Amino acid sequence: MQLPRFTVIFLILPWMAFCQQTPKSPAMNEQKFPIEKEEGEWKQILDSDQYRVLRQKGTEAPHTSRYNMHFEDGIYHCVGCNAPLFAGENKFDAHCGWPSFDQPVSDTAVVEIPDNSHGMRRTEVVCGNCGGHLGHVFPDGPRETTGMRYCINGVILDFK
Repeated sequence: MQLPRFTVIFLILPWMAFCQQTPKSPAMNEQKFPIEKEEGEWKQILDSDQYRVLRQKGTEAPHTSRYNMHFEDGIYHCVGCNAPLFAGENKFDAHCGWPSFDQPVSDTAVVEIPDNSHGMRRTEVVCGNCGGHLGHVFPDGPRETTGMRYCINGVILDFK
């Protein structure tokens, strides 16, 4: 027996809408950060890829970041506000396609926010200075250090 087309649409559309919803993030809507700019200002200082990731919570394609397999001593900074985020000594190869770190450079460098978008339960990581989206953190990092994997979009990093 085949269901009428309108019944299928009636059942599937609400589910699709739920899965596509991105809940408001306190990082960019409710929480206050030391650096706050109008969206027009962000568009002037960031290129289109940086803006899409940092301000619109996008994700760069895996294995495309110049920092994915970059292992040098130094500090990775936020391209939006120049805040120090991660130290090179805390970077490791997680074989996931994105720069990965076992901890931020300080307790205030990043803010972790529950993220239930796209039908998943994750923890979003945002810059503690400007609130820009950096990536996500997962509890599958190196056991010998913190056990955490901060999976960060390389396009929003600047290395010094």
